[in-house]
Amino acid sequence: MGPSQDMVTVRRLRRGIGVVGIAMPFVLTLGHALFAGRLTLLESISGAYHTGMRDVFVGSMCAIGVFLICYRYRPLDDVLSSVGGALAVAVALLPTASGARDDPVSATDILVGRVHQVSAAALFLLLAGFCLFLFTRTDPAVVPVTPEKLLRNRVYRVCGVIIVVAVALAPASTLLPATVQEAVKPVFWCETVAVLAFGVAWLVKGEAIIRDGSGRGADPS
Repeated sequence: MGPSQDMVTVRRLRRGIGVVGIAMPFVLTLGHALFAGRLTLLESISGAYHTGMRDVFVGSMCAIGVFLICYRYRPLDDVLSSVGGALAVAVALLPTASGARDDPVSATDILVGRVHQVSAAALFLLLAGFCLFLFTRTDPAVVPVTPEKLLRNRVYRVCGVIIVVAVALAPASTLLPATVQEAVKPVFWCETVAVLAFGVAWLVKGEAIIRDGSGRGADPS
């Protein structure tokens, strides 16, 4: 017997989160290059808000937010995913301060930018928690522990650790000399690595890759 309609919906939501997460850094970078007329990296993924890719950034974050809010699995997952969805929408609608040095920045802009940064960090850490603690749950009494499940758990843990390290390195990288930050764009790379890691984890959880042999039945992840 195939999976229930509810399980199919959950899988699709997981895959949707993964696809949007993985695609976002590439789409924003290429789109920004088209607007700028040359390939140039953003200061950060959130910095896309102040470019011609604003609508794509806001739409992508809102899509992730809606997917997370609609995600329903176990009670704890439901609560945390709803919190994560609200944080994703906050990241989308409360922009980071403009990185342009000649742009005037008001006290309100600074406050909104700080709320944005806190929301983004909390969202990343929450998604890391999904990878490290929720996705790795195993109950042999309910679902057999397959070799694929053990492999998925390793992927989840690696992705979770990568997210935590990237979130820690992003603010630390702002201590680098201005010339290095301008040349390397470390915050952009930290955010990109974190986004790709959570995207991969959610694709795996959605059984897009590393599926059990049958690929059917109850959620084996």
